[in-house]
Amino acid sequence: MNAPRIIVALDFSGAKPALELVAKLDPQLCRMKVGKELFTAAGPQLLEQLMNKGFEVFLDLKFHDIPNTVAGACKVAASLGVWMVNVHALGGRKMLSAAREALLPGTTQLIAVTLLTSMGRDDLADIGLNDEPEIIVQRLARLASACGLDGVVCSALETARLRQIMGKDFCLVTPGIRPLDSSVGDQQRVATPRQAIANGADYLVIGRPITQAADPLLMLQRLHVEIETQLAAG
Repeated sequence: MNAPRIIVALDFSGAKPALELVAKLDPQLCRMKVGKELFTAAGPQLLEQLMNKGFEVFLDLKFHDIPNTVAGACKVAASLGVWMVNVHALGGRKMLSAAREALLPGTTQLIAVTLLTSMGRDDLADIGLNDEPEIIVQRLARLASACGLDGVVCSALETARLRQIMGKDFCLVTPGIRPLDSSVGDQQRVATPRQAIANGADYLVIGRPITQAADPLLMLQRLHVEIETQLAAG
């Protein structure tokens, strides 16, 4: 079986509900994403529990600080055994380069957040970013690549163009994934799993459609089949 393309977003406020959900899922079909809320509540012990259950973990803390601080944080994250860690591309070249130098190539995957999928054109204008979101994402992706990072987080709606620009070996991780019959929630730039894979995404971050499903494993299996069908179609 190919490495799972689905990353389940464990957006919980504590370890107990997260582990109850994880117990229903299959590590052959998905990886796990632990973000700020859950990591703050449960800490490294939860990461160890997830990995002991066979799941690879994406530690989604979006490090954004002075270069030395981010480098140290990345080293610690890698020492915990996580599969992937991220930083924020808006931290700039020096910070991105320091993060890259802190991790040995071929170990923990290092990617950068470009723009949050909750941000629309008006949100960007509020902070002085006056280009279209797609242009900003492309600029930040090029910067991440120039600094040696493995890839970026981006909206599935930006993935097709990024794949053309960045080539086949640059990793594209796409949140904001919603099945056709699912609410978009607080996301603005969303796509279905089939659209995201067709556009060239490597990994799909999926939260509520799985975590709030009546049968999380059945939903995971359904989405896995949808992704595999699209991959087979080329």
